[in-house]
Amino acid sequence: MVSFLLWCILFILCWPIAIIALILYPIVWLILLPFRLLGFAIDLSFSFVRNLFMLPFTLVGKR
Repeated sequence: MVSFLLWCILFILCWPIAIIALILYPIVWLILLPFRLLGFAIDLSFSFVRNLFMLPFTLVGKR
């Protein structure tokens, strides 16, 4: 909602830049999508390794 309001203000102040931003937003989103997926995969692998090392402590702690 905030981004839409900011875009409306930009449209009122300078409509050509607002139209360019509206056109380029999906393109930039598609370009950045692989980096988001890579970050998600790296985060999952780090959490898997952390949980693997913490498994013995978790099993000892539960009685």
